[in-house]
Amino acid sequence: MNFTDIGNGQVECFAVIKQCEVKAAKNGTSFLDLVLSDKEGEIFAKIWDYTPSLTNNFSADMLVKVRGKLQKYRDNDQLIIDRIREATSADGVSLDDYVKSADYKGEDMFESLIKTVSEFHDEELKKLVIYLLNENREKLVCFPAAFKLHHAIRGGLMMHTLSIVKLCEGVCRVYPFVNRELLISGAVLHDIAKTMEFEISGTGLASGYTVEGNLIGHLVKGAMMVAEAAESLGTDKEKSILLQHMIISHHGEPEFGAAVRPLFLEAELLSQLDMMDATVYEIMDATAGIKQGEFTNRLWALDERKFYKYNDASLEVNLF
Repeated sequence: MNFTDIGNGQVECFAVIKQCEVKAAKNGTSFLDLVLSDKEGEIFAKIWDYTPSLTNNFSADMLVKVRGKLQKYRDNDQLIIDRIREATSADGVSLDDYVKSADYKGEDMFESLIKTVSEFHDEELKKLVIYLLNENREKLVCFPAAFKLHHAIRGGLMMHTLSIVKLCEGVCRVYPFVNRELLISGAVLHDIAKTMEFEISGTGLASGYTVEGNLIGHLVKGAMMVAEAAESLGTDKEKSILLQHMIISHHGEPEFGAAVRPLFLEAELLSQLDMMDATVYEIMDATAGIKQGEFTNRLWALDERKFYKYNDASLEVNLF
């Protein structure tokens, strides 16, 4: 996050409240537990000895100015807040300035996917994928790809999806025997049910999970969406099953949420490319907040490893 050092060990910044909850401390007092974010990243924060009656002053999606001290907790940074107030017009800041977004417009990335699929030779796959894209267009162009971790930004779902499609194109150039149109179809649709999985806040970021997201999840729901659309459009049953399998297996292992492991080549490739894109994003996002020659905090999603920043490379994705 982008902090200003104001001396005496204190820092201050403007940030968006991503999460806000009053909790009870072991000594019986209350504290406010927050997650703050800006375009640089996010941080856990706390206000100790908090008066619960003031809770309504602060809520998710609010732009605030905070002052406090940074400290380590379980190898991760957290901010202990001394002062906090809602940002005002006099501050000259806007919510949009502090919400992390994809590098490209969601509409442009969506149209790129439509163009790629429109050039398919397989008319059934073309019709099915374009139908599902258009049915979910309004959410697809703006949704994040995650609640936390990789591509948890406005437009992150399209950025993640288009990135994988571009990786698929490269793989198919090296391995021409791969079923290119099936692989790309799986890539385009693998996370489409995230439009049903997340509750979205006023910032355009995920604020939680829907009932469907909690009870079904985007892998199974995505397969259901494909099955329903395929039946309605008269798509060949085997093609529908292959796509459904790619969706429910793309997390690779049951411990990571996959209903089954990938059981044919294109399904395995999709799983590997999905993991690759997520991993690249998480490492580059984490190293963006540290100086050259430093290590990141432990990254939970990457086996609690710390990553070393040896150069000044930044997260730039070439999608066009």
